Amino acid sequence: MKKLSFIAILFLVGLFSAFAINNNGPSLKFSKERHDYGTLYSDDIPETKLAIEFSNTGDAPLVLNGVRACCGTRVVSWPREPIMPGQKGTINIEFRLAPRAQRISRTVTVTSNDATNPTSIFRINGQVVTREAEPPK
Repeated sequence: MKKLSFIAILFLVGLFSAFAINNNGPSLKFSKERHDYGTLYSDDIPETKLAIEFSNTGDAPLVLNGVRACCGTRVVSWPREPIMPGQKGTINIEFRLAPRAQRISRTVTVTSNDATNPTSIFRINGQVVTREAEPPK
Protein backbone atom coordinates (compact mmCIF):
# COMPACT_ATOMS: atom_id res chain seq x y z
CA MET A 1 0.00 0.00 0.00
CA LYS A 2 2.84 2.36 0.83
CA LYS A 3 4.44 1.70 -2.57
CA LEU A 4 1.19 2.46 -4.38
CA SER A 5 0.77 5.76 -2.49
CA PHE A 6 4.37 6.72 -3.22
CA ILE A 7 3.96 5.95 -6.94
CA ALA A 8 0.71 7.95 -7.09
CA ILE A 9 2.39 10.96 -5.46
CA LEU A 10 5.33 10.79 -7.88
CA PHE A 11 2.93 10.59 -10.81
CA LEU A 12 0.97 13.65 -9.65
CA VAL A 13 4.12 15.70 -9.02
CA GLY A 14 5.41 14.80 -12.49
CA LEU A 15 2.09 15.69 -14.08
CA PHE A 16 1.91 19.10 -12.38
CA SER A 17 5.55 19.81 -13.29
CA ALA A 18 4.91 19.05 -16.96
CA PHE A 19 1.98 21.48 -17.08
CA ALA A 20 3.97 24.18 -15.28
CA ILE A 21 6.87 23.89 -17.76
CA ASN A 22 4.75 23.82 -20.92
CA ASN A 23 2.31 26.65 -20.27
CA ASN A 24 4.14 29.42 -18.46
CA GLY A 25 5.75 32.51 -19.89
CA PRO A 26 6.70 33.97 -23.22
CA SER A 27 8.47 32.09 -25.98
CA LEU A 28 10.47 33.62 -28.86
CA LYS A 29 10.28 31.69 -32.15
CA PHE A 30 11.97 32.90 -35.36
CA SER A 31 9.92 32.43 -38.54
CA LYS A 32 12.98 30.68 -39.99
CA GLU A 33 16.05 29.50 -38.12
CA ARG A 34 18.62 31.07 -40.44
CA HIS A 35 19.03 33.06 -43.64
CA ASP A 36 21.20 31.42 -46.29
CA TYR A 37 22.40 33.64 -49.13
CA GLY A 38 23.80 30.62 -50.92
CA THR A 39 26.53 31.40 -53.44
CA LEU A 40 26.89 35.03 -54.55
CA TYR A 41 29.24 36.44 -57.17
CA SER A 42 31.58 39.23 -56.13
CA ASP A 43 30.52 41.36 -59.12
CA ASP A 44 26.80 41.01 -58.30
CA ILE A 45 26.32 41.40 -54.53
CA PRO A 46 22.71 42.17 -53.57
CA GLU A 47 21.57 44.74 -51.02
CA THR A 48 22.25 43.28 -47.62
CA LYS A 49 19.31 44.50 -45.60
CA LEU A 50 17.39 41.82 -43.79
CA ALA A 51 14.16 41.73 -41.79
CA ILE A 52 14.22 38.94 -39.21
CA GLU A 53 10.68 37.99 -38.27
CA PHE A 54 9.76 36.30 -35.00
CA SER A 55 6.66 35.61 -32.95
CA ASN A 56 5.68 35.09 -29.34
CA THR A 57 4.40 31.51 -29.13
CA GLY A 58 4.06 31.64 -25.34
CA ASP A 59 1.23 32.75 -23.10
CA ALA A 60 2.73 35.94 -21.62
CA PRO A 61 4.15 39.17 -23.11
CA LEU A 62 7.61 38.78 -24.67
CA VAL A 63 10.10 41.58 -23.94
CA LEU A 64 13.33 41.86 -25.92
CA ASN A 65 16.05 43.05 -23.52
CA GLY A 66 18.70 43.46 -26.18
CA VAL A 67 19.60 42.71 -29.78
CA ARG A 68 23.22 42.71 -30.89
CA ALA A 69 24.95 41.64 -34.05
CA CYS A 70 28.52 40.68 -34.85
CA CYS A 71 31.14 41.46 -37.47
CA GLY A 72 30.09 44.81 -38.86
CA THR A 73 26.40 43.95 -38.88
CA ARG A 74 24.23 46.85 -37.74
CA VAL A 75 20.92 46.45 -35.93
CA VAL A 76 18.73 49.16 -37.48
CA SER A 77 15.60 48.60 -35.37
CA TRP A 78 13.92 46.15 -33.03
CA PRO A 79 10.66 46.27 -31.06
CA ARG A 80 11.01 47.99 -27.69
CA GLU A 81 7.43 47.34 -26.61
CA PRO A 82 6.23 43.94 -25.36
CA ILE A 83 5.08 41.45 -27.99
CA MET A 84 1.79 39.94 -26.85
CA PRO A 85 1.12 36.17 -27.15
CA GLY A 86 0.45 35.21 -30.77
CA GLN A 87 1.81 38.51 -32.14
CA LYS A 88 4.82 38.97 -34.42
CA GLY A 89 7.76 41.35 -34.45
CA THR A 90 10.60 42.27 -36.79
CA ILE A 91 14.29 42.98 -36.24
CA ASN A 92 15.85 44.96 -39.09
CA ILE A 93 19.58 44.61 -39.77
CA GLU A 94 22.00 45.62 -42.47
CA PHE A 95 25.60 44.89 -43.33
CA ARG A 96 28.04 45.39 -46.17
CA LEU A 97 29.84 42.69 -48.11
CA ALA A 98 33.15 43.51 -49.75
CA PRO A 99 33.29 42.51 -53.44
CA ARG A 100 35.81 39.72 -52.91
CA ALA A 101 35.71 35.99 -52.27
CA GLN A 102 34.68 35.31 -48.69
CA ARG A 103 32.51 33.18 -46.48
CA ILE A 104 29.43 34.87 -45.00
CA SER A 105 28.94 33.96 -41.36
CA ARG A 106 27.03 36.45 -39.23
CA THR A 107 24.95 36.13 -36.10
CA VAL A 108 22.26 38.23 -34.45
CA THR A 109 21.85 37.53 -30.73
CA VAL A 110 18.52 38.32 -29.07
CA THR A 111 18.14 38.36 -25.28
CA SER A 112 14.60 38.26 -23.93
CA ASN A 113 12.44 37.22 -21.01
CA ASP A 114 11.87 33.78 -22.58
CA ALA A 115 12.35 31.52 -19.54
CA THR A 116 13.34 28.40 -21.49
CA ASN A 117 15.69 30.13 -23.96
CA PRO A 118 16.69 33.64 -22.81
CA THR A 119 19.35 33.95 -25.54
CA SER A 120 18.29 33.17 -29.12
CA ILE A 121 20.72 33.26 -32.04
CA PHE A 122 19.76 33.91 -35.66
CA ARG A 123 22.45 32.89 -38.17
CA ILE A 124 23.23 34.35 -41.59
CA ASN A 125 25.49 32.42 -43.93
CA GLY A 126 26.55 32.07 -47.52
CA GLN A 127 29.55 32.31 -49.81
CA VAL A 128 30.88 35.07 -52.08
CA VAL A 129 32.95 33.79 -55.00
CA THR A 130 34.68 35.44 -57.93
CA ARG A 131 33.23 34.73 -61.33
CA GLU A 132 35.62 32.72 -63.47
CA ALA A 133 36.69 34.50 -66.63
CA GLU A 134 35.38 32.84 -69.76
CA PRO A 135 38.15 31.29 -71.86
CA PRO A 136 38.83 33.08 -75.16
CA LYS A 137 37.27 31.50 -78.23
